[in-house]
Amino acid sequence: MDPTQALKSDVVPATASAYLDRHYWDQRFAQEEHYEWFKDYSHFRDLILQYIKPSSSVLEIGCGNSQLCEELYGDGITELTCIDLSPVAVEKMKERLSSKGYKEIQVLEADMLDLPFEDECFDVVIEKGTMDVLFVDSGDPWDPEPVTVSKVMAMLEGVHRVLKPDGIFISITFGQPHFRRRFFSAPTFTWSVECRTFGDGFHYFFYILKKGERSSDNIELTENIDVPSINLFHDELDNEDYLFRIQIGDM
Repeated sequence: MDPTQALKSDVVPATASAYLDRHYWDQRFAQEEHYEWFKDYSHFRDLILQYIKPSSSVLEIGCGNSQLCEELYGDGITELTCIDLSPVAVEKMKERLSSKGYKEIQVLEADMLDLPFEDECFDVVIEKGTMDVLFVDSGDPWDPEPVTVSKVMAMLEGVHRVLKPDGIFISITFGQPHFRRRFFSAPTFTWSVECRTFGDGFHYFFYILKKGERSSDNIELTENIDVPSINLFHDELDNEDYLFRIQIGDM
């Protein structure tokens, strides 16, 4: 067996609920050097650079062992802060960035449900697959468990709070618009909501939430988003993203 495949089988949990366990992530990050949820940067680079300027202050929530911050840095975005709940992920990310000379990127151990930042301090907040973890034990996707609703809203309220008045929240996710609408369009938020898709056959959702731009015309998520049918390529059938999607979507 290929060593990479053997390692992947070691870190994939037996049940989706393990994704909610901090110890699972500590153990996984201790073994795994790098994994990209929902495709790597090259697949959505053109999208994300439409909303981030070189001068933007950016917060990445749930950095794990992704290379997203390094890719953004390579595109001239240097005011970057990454957080993760796992101390193992944080220490390994610090070591990796330091070895590459990326000393300007801050990496902090922090909880996305209780962001340790002042109000209105970031131009852009990005999450890539992090919020999806909150849904793995949510029950009916049309009517999630109250504890799930509470956690998701706590995360979004924190993001909204730390964004500058004209800041942008970017959410890269499996969550389809009909499942995200109730959260993104809650009355407490002032952001507008747009949605794009990317991916070949296996499509992912790229939400752009612009703080301070909500109006009566965009209180609800646009209904005419083109959601392509899923037509998986062979390599995507072997990808953990596929397992994660199935376990979330079929509960």
